[in-house]
Amino acid sequence: MEWVDKYGPENEPSDEEIAAFIDSPLWEKINSFLQDSYDIKPAKAYSGCSGQPGWNIKYKKAGRSLCVLYPLSGSFIVLVVIGAKEYEEALEILPECTQYTQELFERTDAVMGGRWLMMHITSEEVLEDAKRFIQARRKIK
Repeated sequence: MEWVDKYGPENEPSDEEIAAFIDSPLWEKINSFLQDSYDIKPAKAYSGCSGQPGWNIKYKKAGRSLCVLYPLSGSFIVLVVIGAKEYEEALEILPECTQYTQELFERTDAVMGGRWLMMHITSEEVLEDAKRFIQARRKIK
């Protein structure tokens, strides 16, 4: 049974079920980073969006989105929106990022005032890139 079929809008998966589905130590790392660094708790939401339908995990601070996490089998996606406020800093960060992230940034068109980076997290290096962009959205105090 497909993940989206098993966990439809009326059947919210538990944190444990999400972690088991993703089955990656990077999942715990991103959640710990976000919760510890920003003193925030995640909120689950169901999306019917055709881009990535199903349950996702949203992180917001002071009413502003930091990122959204989308579970995949064996990995996950981190959505970080690079808006006008973060754009110059993102350009400064970019040369330090992996080739994957640099290419993703270049091929992602600006939409609704920002670049919506859907970063497929499959390695520690790409996870670090995602953290850099999240920190461009909001600094850690």
